[in-house]
Amino acid sequence: MGKIVLVTGAARQLGGRFVRRIQRDPGVDRVIAVDAVPPGHQLGDAEFVLADIRQSAIARVLAEHSVDTVVHLDVSAKALGAGGRTTAKETNVIGTMQLLGACQKSPSVQRLVVKSSTNVYGSAPRDPAVFTETTPPKSLPSGGFAKDAVEVEGYVRGFARRRPDVAVCVLRFANILGPEPDSPLADYLVLPVLPTVLGYDPRLQFVHEDDVVDVLEMAAREPRRGTLNSGTFNIAGDGVLLLSQCSRRLGRPTVPLLLPAVTWVGSALRTVGMTDFSPEQIRLLTHGRVVSTVQMRETLGFRPKFTTAETFAEFARSRGPGLLPPERVGRAVARLAELPMAGGRPAGTDTTHSTHGAR
Repeated sequence: MGKIVLVTGAARQLGGRFVRRIQRDPGVDRVIAVDAVPPGHQLGDAEFVLADIRQSAIARVLAEHSVDTVVHLDVSAKALGAGGRTTAKETNVIGTMQLLGACQKSPSVQRLVVKSSTNVYGSAPRDPAVFTETTPPKSLPSGGFAKDAVEVEGYVRGFARRRPDVAVCVLRFANILGPEPDSPLADYLVLPVLPTVLGYDPRLQFVHEDDVVDVLEMAAREPRRGTLNSGTFNIAGDGVLLLSQCSRRLGRPTVPLLLPAVTWVGSALRTVGMTDFSPEQIRLLTHGRVVSTVQMRETLGFRPKFTTAETFAEFARSRGPGLLPPERVGRAVARLAELPMAGGRPAGTDTTHSTHGAR
């Protein structure tokens, strides 16, 4: 018999994509898609179960379907529907506790894959240039989704100690972007004008939605020869982008502000519901974060199809032109450079004739 895979967070775009993908794996017999709200997208031939992972009923779902592989994707910075930050935290932390408790009691569970985030490293002024999977953060996140992710990983480590027979894979994703992103950072990047912290230009990494689905599928399978898909892995595209480069490629002007003013603007945007401009996101947009992907390549054996720059380009194309499209800015700069006061020459000037005349 093939694998029986249970996927949490199936009502999210990323969860739905993974559910549809994993069904095509010839080694998978059935897919059980779980979420507390009905999905607004198709799930193919998967069996959808309306269940809240914060409730103990998730244990019954595992037992009834004899699930052997659990892919936990319901760890997110944003709640679905009308739920706010409290709902998101409860789903992330309490939901993970309930799910792990159910997995611990289930004799059929053999593999667990957990979606985490590089937010666990935090963002601080004295951070190392590059984080590895074993680098301790200079200061643990004090709140928000970053703290949720730290707590989730702590519970997962405890589960791995209690069930050493279960293969556990934790994937720490960099900022996920693509044509259909669903994150506070993506909401920030589509603002008409980007508030930034005066004097800072943070380095950012991105991972494409397609690569996220690919690596999740790899983690849910048995490892290929010469690779190991148990452990903790940073997942990000090659290269980095500065926030200033991101704003130019989006055609969105920036407004550099002093840090207290950025905090105030963030609170105002959060109040009107435009974006979750949380303190952790302000720290990211101040100090940035870059992680090593050596283990992703050498141990997990995964190589992303998209670099950080290519991922961002896909996102920018899906958003449409901003207030200052790069092409228009480029043409304006070129016209300015041709003006005499800018050192340019009037059109039609014969440079050879002028040189001979000077002689």
